[in-house]
Amino acid sequence: MPTIKQFQVTFDCAEPERIARFWCEVLGYVTPPPPKGFATWDDFHRSRPAEERGAWFACSDPSGVGPRLYFQRVPEGKVVKNRVHLDVRVGTGLVGEERLATLEAECARLVALGAVHVQTLYADDDNESCILMQDIEGNEFCLD
Repeated sequence: MPTIKQFQVTFDCAEPERIARFWCEVLGYVTPPPPKGFATWDDFHRSRPAEERGAWFACSDPSGVGPRLYFQRVPEGKVVKNRVHLDVRVGTGLVGEERLATLEAECARLVALGAVHVQTLYADDDNESCILMQDIEGNEFCLD
């Protein structure tokens, strides 16, 4: 049987550090310390050639359970719907009005951070409610 491998989720983006810090707030993740020999990330970035400054940033789950998120600057902007998205599981185990209230409260918190509320999908015979959102660069994600 194959062993389970660790993985990271990589985002193409315009402003890696800004979007990494957004996702840290969403998920309770932390940014790593700057590389050895640098007191701050700003010091590290200033040491790089101009074209490499701020080219990437990462954040990780402080418990070590969730995947690392890696953000890399790309020249082109987002044009079409994501092929992969994150489901932020804030309503796990909740149903009905309690679930919807929890999702709406988290939606309000994330909108205050710069996210965009796209659509609320209300519970039906097959599915519980969820909220479709976009992060600060337009990447889709769900509150589930």
